[in-house]
Amino acid sequence: MSNQRPGTILPPACALAPFLGSLISMSDGETLVFEAVLWRWTPQPPAKASWYFVTLTGDAADLVRMRSFERRAAGQSRGFGSVPVRATIGGSDFATSLFPHRESDGYLLPIKAEVRRREDIGEGDEVRVTLWL
Repeated sequence: MSNQRPGTILPPACALAPFLGSLISMSDGETLVFEAVLWRWTPQPPAKASWYFVTLTGDAADLVRMRSFERRAAGQSRGFGSVPVRATIGGSDFATSLFPHRESDGYLLPIKAEVRRREDIGEGDEVRVTLWL
């Protein structure tokens, strides 16, 4: 995507570029379909669990940002600048939130363990995500 910006939130040995999501389609201004690589973040010192994310950037992130500003102006904002969404990966539909991510100028979508198990996906797998804003 033309709006992808370099940055890092992964261990220094990893490049961010392979983890940035690419927009497939925007149907009605409220539904986004994109593909991105599932990646793992483990806090330092290592915690008992890791978090798994896909990163949404570029035009799709710009649309989410615009919707977030509109909701904030209407008094419907949420903590940390999060944006509530419904997401689908494969046959799994779930409610979650997107979280702003300064390093990529995009958003992070957390992928729950239950979804990863059901869809048999793991770190490094490319996944297709449908989001409803």
